[in-house]
Amino acid sequence: METDLTRFANQIRIETLKMLVHLGFGHFGGSLSVVETLAALYGKVMKIDPKKPDWSERDYFVLSKGHAGPALYSTLALKGYFPLEQLKTLNQNGTLLPSHPDRLKTLGVDATTGSLGQGLSIASGIAFSHQLRNLPNRTFCIVGDGELNEGQCWEAFQFIAHHRLTNLTVMVDYNKMQLDGALTEIIDPFNLQEKFTAFGFNCSAVDGADVQMLARILSEPAQDKPRVIILNTKKGQGVPYLEDLKNSHHLRLNDEMKAQIEKTIAELEVKNA
Repeated sequence: METDLTRFANQIRIETLKMLVHLGFGHFGGSLSVVETLAALYGKVMKIDPKKPDWSERDYFVLSKGHAGPALYSTLALKGYFPLEQLKTLNQNGTLLPSHPDRLKTLGVDATTGSLGQGLSIASGIAFSHQLRNLPNRTFCIVGDGELNEGQCWEAFQFIAHHRLTNLTVMVDYNKMQLDGALTEIIDPFNLQEKFTAFGFNCSAVDGADVQMLARILSEPAQDKPRVIILNTKKGQGVPYLEDLKNSHHLRLNDEMKAQIEKTIAELEVKNA
């Protein structure tokens, strides 16, 4: 299983990079920082059936930081929701893969996101509806650290804690960079773990690049409180050239960038051979 999850994460990264290189621009940094988390969720943790995307007993996933859509699309394609070849249509006219996820367009997408701050409210509503009906479905939601600048996130956190939505797991992609600069330079979040604990959550911080650890932690059964997992990640994770770029949130590729990224793709393909 460990080897399978590592290979799955590598393949998600490969397909995400290929898709964005083919397009020539896009949200590189924040897509790559959630690759291992997506691999853990879709490779082991979540109860899903790609042949029945609307299966009523499935677990739900909300990518609140919708700009990481390319990584989600790669994950869904690799799981068989739609053909890999479709990834080349990202953000093209008439595509079923818009730059940000749209549940009315893409098989396997449970929530339309991209307007930052709103996805967590959607996830809390999904989880609350299952709680009210005593259904076993679980909901998982990834929120961006810069997204926490939005007040709506904190309203949702209060709702989740108040209703003890233990069927909802919130993950914060703590890559410490935003579109305009470092997280601490824009709005310092201070100690997130203390904040979430004070809000009434079980909160832990983990290595967001360790796919095996993520699979173990995300598979743990619910406790007496809802939980928040802080994912210590890097913008552009797994691609050294992009990890060193401060502006990797959204890039339009020049020849040097393309060459560096294609080098990483080739190296990852050798690892997965």
